[in-house]
Amino acid sequence: MLKIKNILKNKIVANAGWLIAGKVVQMLLSLVVGVLTARYLGPSNYGVINYAATFSAFFLAFCTLGINSVIVKEFIDNPKEEGKTIGTTLFLRGISSVLSFLTIIVIVFLINGNEKITLIVCILYNISLIFGILDTFYYWFQAKLKAKVTAIATLCGYVISSAYKIVLLATGQSVELFAIATMFDYITVYAIEIVVYKKLGGQKLKVSLSYGKELFKKSYHFILPSLMVAIYGYTDKFMLKNIISDTEVGYYSTAVHICTLWTFVLAAIVDSVVPSIMQANKKDKALFERRCRFLYSTVFYVAVIASTAICILAELGIKILFGEAYLPAATPLRIVTWYTAFSYLGAARDSWIVCENKQKYIKYVYLCSCLVNVALNFVLIPYMQSSGAALASLITQFASVLLVPFIIKPLRRNAVLMTEGITFRKIKGDTPLFDKNGYSEETEENIE
Repeated sequence: MLKIKNILKNKIVANAGWLIAGKVVQMLLSLVVGVLTARYLGPSNYGVINYAATFSAFFLAFCTLGINSVIVKEFIDNPKEEGKTIGTTLFLRGISSVLSFLTIIVIVFLINGNEKITLIVCILYNISLIFGILDTFYYWFQAKLKAKVTAIATLCGYVISSAYKIVLLATGQSVELFAIATMFDYITVYAIEIVVYKKLGGQKLKVSLSYGKELFKKSYHFILPSLMVAIYGYTDKFMLKNIISDTEVGYYSTAVHICTLWTFVLAAIVDSVVPSIMQANKKDKALFERRCRFLYSTVFYVAVIASTAICILAELGIKILFGEAYLPAATPLRIVTWYTAFSYLGAARDSWIVCENKQKYIKYVYLCSCLVNVALNFVLIPYMQSSGAALASLITQFASVLLVPFIIKPLRRNAVLMTEGITFRKIKGDTPLFDKNGYSEETEENIE
């Protein structure tokens, strides 16, 4: 009984608990409102919305400048410079986000200029990229293990966004107005986080161009990998629209939406364990690697259990939720659901990459994966349509997480750790992985 109490007091468990609890409510709202929206819009218009989201996801790599992958470590390593870190990040990302938004407008006009609805939806949807820079505050709360704040803020944002969509559904509005729902979500979430940041005594924000250059040197290695991820993550939707139809984009987007409904659990696990991994790296290398193995093992097997359930219930779930019009999404769903395990193993790997300063090598992983994915989409989509896109995504994720890193020598150690985690090897040790504060007793003593 005492052991259970100690587990519940663990800051990592509590942090993950808040993240998961908030996301459960968010998932239920997203499921109900998302299903109603998809039914109302139909596969074609639903495909247009997701086509617009493709541009947003693609340019996110440029908007973030890779800083999101290193900023938590910056907060941990330089706690007295948090105001400068946040202010400089907002400045850099503000410039890149505005430029990205303008670029999207030009591209969509050149490619789909004769499709008025597509053009308007893409422009309205991607305004949210500019507000997205404020997620910098989310990473501050993550570093402080204060997921309660972000969970509540995110829930409030989803409630407002969902209420807006319900009004649109009730009044029978056009697809264009659905495109700006994400903007209301972002504004609410980040407004709450900024207010709480100030109430908790967050440092005054300031911009340092010299620090910006230093920060960019640490983060720019992640831009190309993020771009490659966007290419092989969203090329499928782009190609489905331009080779097949908006309807196939709708089927594929439905499959992806269903298989990622629950992945907030994986995101919560990763976000909660990563700070402790980075702390261990500063003091105890053996503990650092044990925590990496633990994270990889947890992520992989939680994903396997969920994907098995999704495969079994695919057709029944789609029929009940989305209706018979979306039943063709069942086959791609059974395929693409398995890519979540490898996708979040890749997200978990970022902490090891940053701690070991191997950022410059990860771009080679994603470059290879991008080439493989584009080639597979070209071959499979004309013959298998949305199922071909799903299969291409699965193969690509597996290659980028387990196969290619074994070939690149500086990343081979992480591939070994990942394999050991999946096979439950070397996770146990002489000291506990975590105490109530998220550190082992030995590491906590060293810190003190």
